[in-house]
Amino acid sequence: MEIFEAIHGRTTVSKVKADALPRELVEQLLSAGAQAPNHHKARPWRFVVLTGDGRKKLGDIMSASFADRNPAAPAEGLDKVRALPLRAPVVIAVGADKPADEKTIEAENLSAAAAACQNILLAAHALGLGAIWRTGEWARDAKVKGFLGFAEDQHIVAFIYIGHPDVMPEPYTRVGYEDRVTWVE
Repeated sequence: MEIFEAIHGRTTVSKVKADALPRELVEQLLSAGAQAPNHHKARPWRFVVLTGDGRKKLGDIMSASFADRNPAAPAEGLDKVRALPLRAPVVIAVGADKPADEKTIEAENLSAAAAACQNILLAAHALGLGAIWRTGEWARDAKVKGFLGFAEDQHIVAFIYIGHPDVMPEPYTRVGYEDRVTWVE
């Protein structure tokens, strides 16, 4: 797939099949993510790949955390939260390291991790996979961070859900850049 076709044709795919993905395919995505630009060659991204029961374990942690914050939540609500990581056969949690030295600032590490996410999304699209980038409260949840091996003050940049598309969204024309650019000559 040509790069501009990938960039302009990639779209969020929120419904994917439950079919497992081969590890080699997931490793291709991680390799693409690791090619992202990063200041001072810091490689500040951390990938946690959840498949199979790993997704169920994450769902249990999310449900327990939700129950702690919402003690009156009905069982159906807890079950709904528990099922969130099961929406795709692969979930990649992407975290960003804190700066390791004084010449690196946190925004650079977050930007590099976000670039790694975009590379993963583009690679998934090029391989015919569907993917969606999610964050929300779970990216800030202390119990979720702990389960994934991230420090409480470490950022989770994304949960990328990946699988074979169940339904491909209709292509649409995206808004251009024209209203978001200033030329200084």
